[in-house]
Amino acid sequence: MSEKQLSKKYNPQEVESGRYQKWLEQDLFKPSGNKEASPYSVVIPPPNVTGKLHLGHAWDTTLQDMIIRQKRMQGFDTLWLPGMDHAGISTQSKVEAKLNEQGISRYDLGREKFMEQAWDWKEEYAQHIKGQWEKLGLSLDYGHERFTLDDGLSEAVRTVFVKLYEKGLIYRGEYIINWDPQARTALSDIEVIHKEVKGAFYHMTYPLADGSGVVEIATTRPETMLGDTGVAVHPDDERYQELIGKTVILPLMDKEIPIVADEYVDREFGTGVVKITPAHDPNDFEVGNRHDLLRVNVMNDDGTMNEKAGAYTDMDRFAARKAIVKDLDELGRLVKVEKMVHSVGHSERSDAVVEPRLSKQWFVKMGPLAQQAIDNQESIDAVHFYPGRFNQTFLQWMENVHDWVISRQLWWGHQIPAWYHKETGEMYVGMQAPQDSQNWQQDEDVLDTWFSSALWPFSTMGWPDTSNEMYQRYFPTSTLVTGYDIIFFWVSRMIFQSLEFTDERPFENVLIHGLIRDADGRKMSKSLGNGIDPMEVIDQYGADALRWFLSNGSSPGQDVRFSYEKMDAAWNFINKIWNAARFVLMNVSDMSAQDIDLSGEQSVADRWILTRLNHTIERVTSLFDRFEFGEAGRQLYNFIWDDFCDWYIEMSKETLYGEDKNAQETNKSVLIYVLDQLLRLLHPIMPFVTEEIWTKIPHTGTSLVTAQYPIVHPEFNDEKAAQGMNVLVELIRSVRNIRAEVDTPLSKPITLLIQTSDPAVETFLKENKNYIDRFCNPEKLEISSELEPPEAAMSAVLTGANVYLPLAGLINIQEELDRLAKELEKWNQEVQRVENKLANDRFVANAPEDIVQKERDKQTDYREKQQTVKDRIAQLQKVNK
Repeated sequence: MSEKQLSKKYNPQEVESGRYQKWLEQDLFKPSGNKEASPYSVVIPPPNVTGKLHLGHAWDTTLQDMIIRQKRMQGFDTLWLPGMDHAGISTQSKVEAKLNEQGISRYDLGREKFMEQAWDWKEEYAQHIKGQWEKLGLSLDYGHERFTLDDGLSEAVRTVFVKLYEKGLIYRGEYIINWDPQARTALSDIEVIHKEVKGAFYHMTYPLADGSGVVEIATTRPETMLGDTGVAVHPDDERYQELIGKTVILPLMDKEIPIVADEYVDREFGTGVVKITPAHDPNDFEVGNRHDLLRVNVMNDDGTMNEKAGAYTDMDRFAARKAIVKDLDELGRLVKVEKMVHSVGHSERSDAVVEPRLSKQWFVKMGPLAQQAIDNQESIDAVHFYPGRFNQTFLQWMENVHDWVISRQLWWGHQIPAWYHKETGEMYVGMQAPQDSQNWQQDEDVLDTWFSSALWPFSTMGWPDTSNEMYQRYFPTSTLVTGYDIIFFWVSRMIFQSLEFTDERPFENVLIHGLIRDADGRKMSKSLGNGIDPMEVIDQYGADALRWFLSNGSSPGQDVRFSYEKMDAAWNFINKIWNAARFVLMNVSDMSAQDIDLSGEQSVADRWILTRLNHTIERVTSLFDRFEFGEAGRQLYNFIWDDFCDWYIEMSKETLYGEDKNAQETNKSVLIYVLDQLLRLLHPIMPFVTEEIWTKIPHTGTSLVTAQYPIVHPEFNDEKAAQGMNVLVELIRSVRNIRAEVDTPLSKPITLLIQTSDPAVETFLKENKNYIDRFCNPEKLEISSELEPPEAAMSAVLTGANVYLPLAGLINIQEELDRLAKELEKWNQEVQRVENKLANDRFVANAPEDIVQKERDKQTDYREKQQTVKDRIAQLQKVNK
C-alpha cells in the first residue's frame, strides 16, 4: 500500500494509535499567540481525582473538544485549560478505605503522613485521567494544567476567604447543619440526597410534672428525645391553653422540660403537640432560640450516642432507637408505632443517613452574593444558558438559597486560614499565620471542595494577580459545558464568586447537557450494574465512533440513552466515509495540491454537490454556534451519506470512466475539494479518522487541527443545478422503487416515459439524459410535455413531471390502484398540513417572508401532485372495468 492510500478496511485502533502523541509533539493544542485573533477560552470542569472517568465525563469533554477544535480552525486564539479537583470528601474517603484494608486509620498516621498518602493517590489517578483524555482525543493545552490544591489556586482560595470575612460575609457560628457520621464532616444542603425509605411515626406520652395528665407527641427519630429541652403547642390552640407554662417529665431521662407556645406548631398535624430538640433539628433550633431553651447534643460525630444520652451512651443511633422504643413500651409510654414511607436525607458522598446536628461551623452569608448574581442576569452581561430554561432554574435557586456551610471536618483540602491563640482563645483570620505562630493553633477544618471550585474560571488564570497576561486575555471565559445536575453545586457558585471578586461574569455561555442513561432509560449506577466504561467502548469501536454518538445523542439539556446498536450505526457511518475516501484516493492518486482546479467546465453534478456543500457549511456552522450538535450531525450525515456517497460519487463514475479528459480533471478536483471540506467539517467531532484520511489527500497544510474551517463560497452556488438535480434524484429513486415493487432488476432494460409539465425540467432532463441512462437503464426513453400516459403502467409523481413505466405483463392494475390510493392519502395529508399552516394568521404575519413563501411553494407543488394522482387513479379505473 502506498503512503497515499488507505487500508482496505477501516480499523479504528490502527487509525488512532500514536496520533495523539504526534499532535502533542507538534504543540498543536496550545494558544496560537496571534494577538490579532479573538480569544476563545474554555476551562474544563475539573474531574475528581477519585477514579475512572465515566460516560458522562466523555460526553461533557467531547462537547468541549468539538467547540474548541472548531474555534481553533476558525482562527480564534483558543485556550482549553485542563485540570483536576482534589474532591475533599470523595478522595479522603477513598484513601481512608485503602488504609483501612491495611488496618490503619488516618489518626494512626497523623495529618502530615496522611496527606502524603493522599498526594500519592492524586498522582496515581491523575495519570489515569490523563490517559483517558488522550484516548478520547481531547485537544487540551497541558502547558496550562491546574489542580485545585496548586499553590496559586490555594492563594486565591485564601484571598477570597479573607476578603469575604473582612466584609462580614463569612462568619463562624453554632447552627444545625447536615452531618455525615460516616465521613464525620458537615455537608451543605445540596450535598444531601433525599431518598424514600421505610420508617415509622413513634407515638409516645410525656407526663405532666404536676400529675394532671399526659401529652402525646410523635417522632420519626426517638433517639433524639434524649436531647429534648421543651415541648411546644400553638399559642391559639384552644385544646392546650392551660398547659402553656407548665412542665413535663422527659421519659427515660427523668428531667423536667417546659411547655412553650410557638406559631411553628401545626395545629392540624398529629396531636398538635411537638417535642423540641434544639441540638438535633433546624426548626427546633429556631424555636429553642425564641424561648431560650437549652441545646443538648446527645450524639458523637460518628453517629453513636454520647455521655449525655444516659443509659444509651456509646450505642449506635439506630440501635439506640430500637432500645428506646422497647424501653418506652415497657414503661407504658409507647402509644403506637405507625409504619410509613418518608423522605430521608443521605450523604451524596458516603450514602450514610444524614444527621441534623448542632455544630460550630464556618458559613458564607449568601443574601448579598445571591442578589448580585440575580441582578446580573437582568444586565447586558448576563450569563447565557443553553437551553434558556435553565436560567430560571438558576434564578429560583439563588432566590431561595440558604447560608452556605463551608467548613469540613477533613484533612485533605484547603485548611481554613483562621488561627486561635492557645492561651487567650483570640481568633485571627489572614493570608498567613501570625508572626508568633508557636502560640497559635490553625483551625483544623478544611473548606468545602466547591469553595475552591467556585473560583476555577479565574483562579486558573492567575487571579488574584489581575495584571498577568493570561488573566487579561482569556478571562472571562467563553463557554462552560456541564450537566444540569451541578447547576446548584458549581455553576451558581462560580457566577456569584466571579461577580464578587472580578466584577465580571465567569463565562459568556453555559451549555447544559443531560445525563447518559442505559438503553431502557435508567440512570447508570453501580447498584443496577448498568454502567458503561467509555474506555471499553473505545477499545471496541474507536474514539471517533463514541464521539459521533455522544455529539448526536440529544438536544441541549436532554438526556441520552446509550446502546450498542447506536455504536454500531456510528461505526458504520465512519466506515462509509472511509470507503468513500478510498474511492476518491484511488482516482486522484496522480494529483498534487497544485493540480486542484475548480475553474474548468463543471458538470451539473459538480455544480450541485458544491451548492449542497455550501448549504451544509452554512447550516452546520450556524448550528454549532447555537450548540445544536445533534442537528448539525444530522445535516452532516445526510450530506455525506446521501448527497456525496450515494449520489455524487456514483455520478462521478460517469465522468471518471468516460473519454473526456478535461471533464475528468475537473471532476477529480471537485472530488478532492468536497472530501477535504467534509473532513474539516467533521474534524471537531471525529478528529482521528479525519486526520488519517486528510494526510493522504493532496493538501498544503500541516494538520487538520489547525486547518481552516470551511466557509461558504457564494460563487459555488447554482440553484438551477440544485433544483434540476433534485428532480433527477427524485426520478431515479422513483424508477428504482417501481422496479423493486415489480421485481424487475436494474440489469433488465425498460421503457421509461417522462411526461413533463415544466419546460425547465424537460430541458434539464434532456440535457442530462446520460444520468438517466446510467441509473435507470431504459431501452426506450421519451421525455416530452406532449406525451400521452399509457393505460397499463406504473407511475410516479415528480415536481414538474410524471413518470410512467409500461411494464407489460408485470403490472397488476388493482395493486397499482391500491398503491396510488396510499399515495393520494399522503398528498391529501401534506396539502392539509400546509394549508392549515398558511391559514394561521400568526404564522403568516410573524414568520420571515422567505419561510412563508416556501410554504406557499409547497402548497402549489403538493396540490399539483395530489391532482395528478387523482387523474391517474381515474384513468386506471377506466382500464380496470
